[in-house]
Amino acid sequence: MMSFPNAKINLGLHISSRRSDGYHNLETIFYPIPLVDALELIVAPDVSDEISLIMSGIPVQGDSRDNLVCKAYRLLAKEYVLPAVTVYLKKGIPLGAGMGGGSSDATMMLKMLIEKFNLPVDADEQEILAAQLGADCPFFVRNQPVYAEGIGNVFSPIACDLKGYQLVLVKPNIFVSTKDAFAHVVPRDKQSESASVDLREVIQLPISEWRKLMVNDFESSVFMKFPILESVKQKLYDCGADYASMSGSGATVYGLFSPDKNVPLDKIISTENNDTFVRLLTL
Repeated sequence: MMSFPNAKINLGLHISSRRSDGYHNLETIFYPIPLVDALELIVAPDVSDEISLIMSGIPVQGDSRDNLVCKAYRLLAKEYVLPAVTVYLKKGIPLGAGMGGGSSDATMMLKMLIEKFNLPVDADEQEILAAQLGADCPFFVRNQPVYAEGIGNVFSPIACDLKGYQLVLVKPNIFVSTKDAFAHVVPRDKQSESASVDLREVIQLPISEWRKLMVNDFESSVFMKFPILESVKQKLYDCGADYASMSGSGATVYGLFSPDKNVPLDKIISTENNDTFVRLLTL
């Protein structure tokens, strides 16, 4: 069985408040995009390990047994008897990019196991399981645009269709620690003049108006530490993007270009070094 876990971008990201459990309440819009990994599941009854993960593509550091794909298998194996499997994962989504690649892999692994072995787990139950693997994992169960609240796991349907728009993704070869990003962001309830913009209202406006209203609260602190990300964002606007933003806590910056725009990708690429990840996709 094979599947292609996809990435997401954040359309706006407000850090509302810090919770008593150490997490943060946030508001954002998750939007799925057609940048994918490849995940293949094979039953392997003759192997000794319950799950063997073989990776290729973009390098992933660390012990493969700690990968979220393996954690997804072990989580489901607590409730159901599963045969040993071999999993091949080819990474096409950069790590530490703010696009949810690892979360998507983990959630798709759950969905594949459930389908492959006919387990009685519906979509609501899948979201509950996925939440145990990561805050944004539940989004990938239904994989549709949503307005997210709480720690990013309370979803409301939202009408948002970017079909036909061109999406440019730029991730310089830097790593933005999610933990550090949260440590340095100032929640809106602690700001003296916190904006009261509702992302659900902004998303209904023409995309050309998002620039003035749709903000990722991580940008101010992350751009201060990594000014190259701010320069990428400005370059995307200089090249004609209708809207540009950092996704999640970074390190990907994306630009949305109208369907009829001739995107000067060579000018965008020329601003960075050869280690920069750059993709042009059509939504």
